[in-house]
Amino acid sequence: MLRKPTSASRLEILDWLKDPAAHFPPQRHADLTEDGVTVRAVAAKLGVSRRVAGTHLGLLARLGLLRTKRIRYRVYYRRDEIRIAEVARMFEKGW
Repeated sequence: MLRKPTSASRLEILDWLKDPAAHFPPQRHADLTEDGVTVRAVAAKLGVSRRVAGTHLGLLARLGLLRTKRIRYRVYYRRDEIRIAEVARMFEKGW
């Protein structure tokens, strides 16, 4: 699963989600910072289909780098800062 976690698109997504309010428009039913962003918002920002954006977000979520939250009929994604710090420490130690 860790074969390609560092694609440019996935790194961009992780970077944008550090400060989602600066990179995504406001959402009707969720707070960008507290709840996260939808696949649709990420797809629009990347300029790709929702399916491609969903693949990127799904991989990042399975790796534990993103948390998901369902509100109404949508899934929202936000960074899991604790897990990201753990992974960064593993790579710093030469994992």
